[in-house]
Amino acid sequence: MSAARVITHRRPQETADALRELLEAAREAGYDLRLSTDEAHKHGLEPGDGIVIDDGDNGVDLCVVLGGDGSILTALRRYAGTEVVIFAVNFGELRFLATIEPEQVKDGFRLAFAHHFEVLHLPALCLGARESERKAMNDVSVHRRPGQRVAQLAYAVGGEEIGRVTCDGLVAASPAGSTGYNLANGGPVMAWGVEGFVVSFIAPHSLTARALVVAPDDTLVVENRSQDEAVLLATDGRPVGNLSPGEALEVRFIMDQGHLAQLPGSNFYERLRTKFGRLAF
Repeated sequence: MSAARVITHRRPQETADALRELLEAAREAGYDLRLSTDEAHKHGLEPGDGIVIDDGDNGVDLCVVLGGDGSILTALRRYAGTEVVIFAVNFGELRFLATIEPEQVKDGFRLAFAHHFEVLHLPALCLGARESERKAMNDVSVHRRPGQRVAQLAYAVGGEEIGRVTCDGLVAASPAGSTGYNLANGGPVMAWGVEGFVVSFIAPHSLTARALVVAPDDTLVVENRSQDEAVLLATDGRPVGNLSPGEALEVRFIMDQGHLAQLPGSNFYERLRTKFGRLAF
């Protein structure tokens, strides 16, 4: 029997109806739904017909997410580098990554279990020199600690130092993440399918610090040149550590890491128009 992992956001009352539809569709399709112990407790579920409580991923070929972009990114990171496809129902605000809306679940789940969808293959950003290091699907950011001095950051690409910037921080974003933190920095939007990533700055104290699109085979190196202050390091908006004075961080682009289900006919530009609105003139 095939199996699908289920990941939901923290408000179970919002996803209860969709979860019932999911279980019904899974039983019809001959799928088991796998939930972690925490997920099962959150929804008050016990092991039974079509429900398996465990954390293992053997035999899983689909991950159904009921949540917002944060939950979807969690699933994409979990299954990065595997063949598991993420099918996501929007229960968030921006919903840029979602496959379907809540009102589409009845037919949508049947399409999911029949694998009647297109798959968008997303790259990732890897921190460190090996692909086994931490990965980010949207972005990697370094930024000053609240209440402390501005950061002094040097950045290099392909072994060449590009510049040194006094700023609140720096963001390296994949094409999927270019509409997030990077967009707020005034960086360029990169269409899904573009190979490469963008580097932009958070509140630079400079008239010349401009966003830079990095080629896919080049490595970005960010060094904390501050004398005394560590800067915070985050992946996909979640803190993961510090970069001490004098310490450097490598960021690399890796193709084909996440697999996101899309309804036939969906495309990036339609999403951009509907999620961010038309430009006015």
